[in-house]
Amino acid sequence: MQRVKAAATETDMERDDLALAVRYTLEELAQRHPGRSVEVRVPPFGAVQCIDGPVHRRGTPPNVVEADASTWLDLAVGALTWQDAVEDGKVRWSGTRADLSEYLPLQ
Repeated sequence: MQRVKAAATETDMERDDLALAVRYTLEELAQRHPGRSVEVRVPPFGAVQCIDGPVHRRGTPPNVVEADASTWLDLAVGALTWQDAVEDGKVRWSGTRADLSEYLPLQ
């Protein structure tokens, strides 16, 4: 008996759109500021390495930025400043090169 796949729910479509937007903006950041010194993570949708500087190859990178999807997109389009995101605890970052205020918003 063949199973029929149910139509995507509105929530599934919203999640797909959110994932696409996050991946696109992460790729745009990496393309505009190539390098491998900072890893930007937006779980569960994606991560990129960017920003010129010392290259990291194994283990956890010393310069990491992590945010949820809505915070990342707000940063990417300029609806939220880096400073406000950090002060409000909406972004987690570590390392001397992980301050993305110079690179955001993506315009």
